[in-house]
Amino acid sequence: MHIRTEFPYETTHDDVRIPLPDGTRLYARIWRPVTDEPVPALLEYLPYRLSDWTAPRDSQRHPWYAGHGYASVRVDVRGHGNSEGLPGDEYDATELADGVAVVEWLAAQPWCNGKVGMFGISWGGFNSLQIAALAPEPLKAVVTVCSADDRYDNDVHYMGGSVLGVDMHAWAATMLAFVCRPPDPEYAGQEWREMWLRRLEAVDPFIHTWLAHQLRDDCWKHGSVCEDYSAIDAAVLAVGGWHDPYRDTVLRLVEHLPEDRVRGLIGPWSHQYPDRGLPPGPPIGFLQETLRWWDQHLKGEDTGVMEEPLLRSWISESHRPATVYPELPGRWVGDPAWPSPYVTPVPHALGGDPVVVRSPQHTGVDAGRFFPFGNDADLPPDQREEDARSACFEFPVSDGPIEILGRPEVTLRLRMDVPYGQAVARVCDVAPDGSSTLVTRGVLNLAARQGRDRNVPWTPGATETVTFQLNGIGHTFPAGHRIRLAVSSAYWPWIWPHADSDGFVLEPAGSALVLPVRDAGRHPEDAGIRFERPEQSEPLRVASPAQGDERPERVVVRDVAKGEWRLEVDPRYGGTRVYPDGLEFTEGALETYTIREDDPLSARARSDWTVRLRRPERGWDVRVETRSEITCDADDFVTSNEVVCRDGEDVVFRRTWEKRIPRAAR
Repeated sequence: MHIRTEFPYETTHDDVRIPLPDGTRLYARIWRPVTDEPVPALLEYLPYRLSDWTAPRDSQRHPWYAGHGYASVRVDVRGHGNSEGLPGDEYDATELADGVAVVEWLAAQPWCNGKVGMFGISWGGFNSLQIAALAPEPLKAVVTVCSADDRYDNDVHYMGGSVLGVDMHAWAATMLAFVCRPPDPEYAGQEWREMWLRRLEAVDPFIHTWLAHQLRDDCWKHGSVCEDYSAIDAAVLAVGGWHDPYRDTVLRLVEHLPEDRVRGLIGPWSHQYPDRGLPPGPPIGFLQETLRWWDQHLKGEDTGVMEEPLLRSWISESHRPATVYPELPGRWVGDPAWPSPYVTPVPHALGGDPVVVRSPQHTGVDAGRFFPFGNDADLPPDQREEDARSACFEFPVSDGPIEILGRPEVTLRLRMDVPYGQAVARVCDVAPDGSSTLVTRGVLNLAARQGRDRNVPWTPGATETVTFQLNGIGHTFPAGHRIRLAVSSAYWPWIWPHADSDGFVLEPAGSALVLPVRDAGRHPEDAGIRFERPEQSEPLRVASPAQGDERPERVVVRDVAKGEWRLEVDPRYGGTRVYPDGLEFTEGALETYTIREDDPLSARARSDWTVRLRRPERGWDVRVETRSEITCDADDFVTSNEVVCRDGEDVVFRRTWEKRIPRAAR
């Protein structure tokens, strides 16, 4: 990583409050180049607290953009951080309308030339796309990283029409803790406590809304730009990583947006900006790459970025299973269109006799983290134990390497004796020594086989053929290896099991795996793909005091007598940090997922959070403690959430929510 301290422009920064039409003021930090000429503005718009939680990351990129001639602006969403107002659900109409107002306010400032770009990762990548679909006139370009165009089937809520047991729960629990954090009196002033208490009274756990909409209805269509790609006028650079759950959005955006307004980039990365150097790498000079995008679309300079292939992607070489890779071997390739003329769907028919697939309910404990962040235990370990709990079909690689790029597809002919069930398909790379590396996977709630917007029970005893796609991937299977398709009827805790889950009979006749095979020849678009080394501005001097013995990131515990499996996860978002302005910020979380191997109704997810903010020099010390749980019976999901907030030793807020939410598909 090259830390840059000298730039074409000197820079300055100020904290301001941006007024909205209803009088609410959003807290913002603006880095600007020192110049008399108006410049374009870049906006990153998040609920994640610019004065502390994202401050280290912000310092890596906003001053860098300012040093290259842009006003780079970081804004806290209404009701979060030091912004006024009350919090709402993610990407609600108010958040997006506020975002449009911020874009228009920036464009009207005397230091702005009237052109605005938006960028962000995850939440900020989502709302960049969503605000672009509202088409405010000043918004000319977007860089969206690790985001989704479909809030229902490519987000943290549902997958293949099934409830995501892991991040439906974990992210709702995380946001409950996050939304309860107080404004900081250092920036919000004496009104901080009154602002905090008003927010707390307005809190409602996100899980209530998310679980109340188990089909793809208007709740999820809102903010899903896949409903109308043509609404996006801005130029879009869509960026993802093969180890990020949202990467399929990049493939859909380059397919559906006009070629003269979109480019796609997918690397080997996790849910992180590609310049941060977090595994898996290799990292790239992402800030320089985005600067080319901004200069092209906001300054009118011909940087050559629109001459790049429509999609640049990394194809990994075969690698042994591991939970972390500093860097993956592979190569960059370019495709002039998507679907690519260099990619051919190649079917592999399944063989053998009909097989009963009745996976134990703990199948999936080796799935790895839904959101890999670059931690040591994020990625799936060797899949041999998971494969043993699945029905497996193998295809030898005998005539040289097979390179795939895109979304594999499975067609399964199934007979099921109960109304509800799930099919999970994994593709693994099996080495000659038997080790099994997960390549990609997909899920189908069988009640959603006719569409994610409807619940169609299976006729018990009937045989039907279903088809679904797996997540996109770039991977090379070498000669001498085997391609393994593993099919299971359970995948906990990623997928919440149905109440009467009893598996199915898979009939190989009429079933197939279709792989998107890319011609491994060297194409013209492959040759010129180059990236500069990562570069950032000077980091924020944040101290991270040692915490002694840390608990493991990921632990699987088996109670042999009870047949119960427990997965314990420490998400490790940040630990303790001491900021240059004197703030001490400590957070800790533990997620626990429990299930008995023979009982789908035993599924339980729990998350405990503690957040503490201190300013010792002014005697400010606040705590937020939350507990979130989901259990189920045959008819309902049962949610329980508790929040306790303290100012010093005084409990200033305590509330418990208990709610039963009917299961749309039992």
